[in-house]
Amino acid sequence: MRLLVATDAWHPQVNGVVRSLEHMAAAGRRLGHDPVLLTPQDFSSVPLPGYPEIRLSLATARGVGARVARLAPTHVHIATEGPVGLATRRVCLAQGRPFTTSYHTRFPEYLAARLPVPERLSYAWLRRFHGRASGTMVSTPSLERELAARGFRNLMRWSRGVDTALFRPRDAPAPGVLAGLPRPLFLFVGRLAVEKNVAAFLRLPLPGTKVVVGDGPDRARLAVLDPAARFLGTLTGEALARVYAGADAFVFPSLTDTFGIVLLEALASGLPVAAYPVTGPLDVVGGTRAGVLDADLGAAALAALRIPRALCRAEALRHTWEASARQFYANIESALAQGAPAGPGRRGAAPRTAPRGAPATHSPSGEREGGTARAG
Repeated sequence: MRLLVATDAWHPQVNGVVRSLEHMAAAGRRLGHDPVLLTPQDFSSVPLPGYPEIRLSLATARGVGARVARLAPTHVHIATEGPVGLATRRVCLAQGRPFTTSYHTRFPEYLAARLPVPERLSYAWLRRFHGRASGTMVSTPSLERELAARGFRNLMRWSRGVDTALFRPRDAPAPGVLAGLPRPLFLFVGRLAVEKNVAAFLRLPLPGTKVVVGDGPDRARLAVLDPAARFLGTLTGEALARVYAGADAFVFPSLTDTFGIVLLEALASGLPVAAYPVTGPLDVVGGTRAGVLDADLGAAALAALRIPRALCRAEALRHTWEASARQFYANIESALAQGAPAGPGRRGAAPRTAPRGAPATHSPSGEREGGTARAG
């Protein structure tokens, strides 16, 4: 399969969308597919005001159309709803070409946190954007149910994975950046922006030291909330993996993430998770004994310290990028068999579930889809 993936999220951004697409493409090649990514690097672009690491592409339907003609893809997948995604969608509709989409980011909530834009208007626009797709991929059962209740249709499950060779427990002492810090070490990894709710983490009256990995527009504001917190900036690869392995608990304060790949990275490193009981943590940690979900995030963080690290590692080993890629390409095969939707979304269709053989995911009730598990 020659697959064209259109995305507005790409390097130099460091986020879950970019990592998901990178691993999907790499695993897809190992499975015999030929994925090609269409990114802002293929067009002129300008920095997003207040967020210079995010580039707004100046993509046009004409420019995308020329690339589609040259690449002659078997299928088109639109990963994001930005300029590249919009132009690609326009080309597909004009050519009668079936396409799939994925829902990675809660733009309505993110936009409402910055501007007086009602969420209902943003969701209406997103329903229209995704409504002409042969299928829209979502990462968790919770998100699938939520979007179905909001009128989204043709939903397909695409879970995520983790590099368990890189993110693993380490026998060596804590790396230099953590050496000498009062323990326990409570770690956060992610973008320092209002939608990540990092302030809630920094305000917790926890013992030891709070460690923050990442950067973003809110770093200066967040740094004053807890002068004792250690801000390490953006880390990747081995440096990031060693910090995960050297911490004592991972605190995930976000209320809006659709999945949270950092949750899997923490678990793979043997790091127990503390989070709110919301979409993302409910699906990754709910129904396992690898973390604590509580509306009292401070209590969850303290309770997480008592979780054996081996339990966390064992849970992460269930989530591989190979399984994620197989699920992704199975969704595309299903979409190709369905063809292009005739109307603006086939509103009578029931939401799709994950194809057979997809990795088990967790429901908020504590039961695993594709298996069973006790609530932890």
